[in-house]
Amino acid sequence: MRPVSTPFPAARTAVVTGVGAPRGIGRVVARRLARDGWSLALVDVRADGVAEIAEELAGTVPDGAQVLGVPLDITSPEDVAAAFARIDEALPPVVGLVNLAGTACPTPLLELTLAEWNAGFAVNATGTMLMIQAAAPRMAQVGVGRIVTTSSITALDGGGTFSKTAYAASKAAVLGLTKGAARELGPLGITANAILPGPVDTDIMGGPLTEDRKAAMATGIPVGRVGRPEDVAAVVAFLLGEDAGYVNGASLQVDGGKLIH
Repeated sequence: MRPVSTPFPAARTAVVTGVGAPRGIGRVVARRLARDGWSLALVDVRADGVAEIAEELAGTVPDGAQVLGVPLDITSPEDVAAAFARIDEALPPVVGLVNLAGTACPTPLLELTLAEWNAGFAVNATGTMLMIQAAAPRMAQVGVGRIVTTSSITALDGGGTFSKTAYAASKAAVLGLTKGAARELGPLGITANAILPGPVDTDIMGGPLTEDRKAAMATGIPVGRVGRPEDVAAVVAFLLGEDAGYVNGASLQVDGGKLIH
């Protein structure tokens, strides 16, 4: 039994996936964590996007913190292993992992191809699993860790705002993965929690949201608007923080009350 939580090391690294999109949640999360004093390993399959955000943040992190851009295909076990070897050499110990990389799938179920199904699961579920497998042993060596995965309210309601069944199924798999990780890794001092965003103003839903699309999506959301990446980043920052040590295996909806059950 672990009677007392291990304190965070002063120098610590958060690995953040999905930072390549200029208007994505990943970049906003990275900016927030940089402000909070984390060293950052910034991960995305788009090398140009990784270089862009790494250059932006290199001059903004507090003294002593560092930023490393890591172009990476998270669906490749070999690439993941090589990337973490780079992170080990260049940055402080890994304490945080934020799995934000994901891919949408708006194809209706009866038109869905096996290739589309497999592609969604490869990034959304398998890639998340591979990142956890690589990060958790490193966290265990430190004695403390925080893992945040990204599911979606589509995992609970089947989708429909943009992405449909294949996306919903892959994001439901992320929930099961996160709960299993919470059970198995908790005794090692590592928490695992999932965020479930509702509609958020990014480009993943078929491009930039017009004001008309925002208004339509806001229908039925009690707070009266779609989400902003900053809304999600604030929740991630809490779950990744030292004060969240007793939050484990949770699924936190960040949806303005769109799905209340």
